[in-house]
Amino acid sequence: MTHYTLPEGFIAACGCAINSTLYPTAAMNQMAYGSSAAYGPACGKCFNLTLLDAFTANPEYYPNTTNSVVVKITDLCPYSRKGWCNATVTGTNSGDHYLNFDLSWPSSSIPSTFFPSDPSLYGYSDFGVWNVSYESISCEYWQGWHHPAALGNVVGYDSCCPDDPTSSSDDTCPSYSDQAGISPYSHVGSADAIVPHALSALLSMLLIPFFLW
Repeated sequence: MTHYTLPEGFIAACGCAINSTLYPTAAMNQMAYGSSAAYGPACGKCFNLTLLDAFTANPEYYPNTTNSVVVKITDLCPYSRKGWCNATVTGTNSGDHYLNFDLSWPSSSIPSTFFPSDPSLYGYSDFGVWNVSYESISCEYWQGWHHPAALGNVVGYDSCCPDDPTSSSDDTCPSYSDQAGISPYSHVGSADAIVPHALSALLSMLLIPFFLW
């Protein structure tokens, strides 16, 4: 897992309601997101993410407390030749994983102490990349669930952000890519603003900072 900056009120790739940014959200790597432009099948899905250890720490760092957060996928972390979001069906990312969550952080909905650190030992407080465990869960457990303004799509914006998507194709967003076709209404914005993915099941994943893309 990594983290990146997503300002409150920013319309990300899925086009989720602006107030969704007031609660924990994350981008997902392109392959898992299921698209290379606009929204994708991962949009709107919720996951419980639990920190395990700091991936880049030397010596290894295992926190004394186990911090978890339930996030809603609202954005794409696009493929690049190097980095944490570059896994494909034939190869893993820089951390030897197929799945990566890019957490929107700092966030008013997540404690500033969410990421443990030991600056006296390492000389810095932000490890940037963490091994995490994850579980796909109902969005009823997401902080924004009881706030209608945080659910659904931005009005008048080509988007797809189900409140609580299931495995049914009836409530899952389509995939847009070079192979599947690009939505004619796709918006072009910053690298983390408009991109999609397809879901894999691994026991761990990585979360990456925006500056490492």
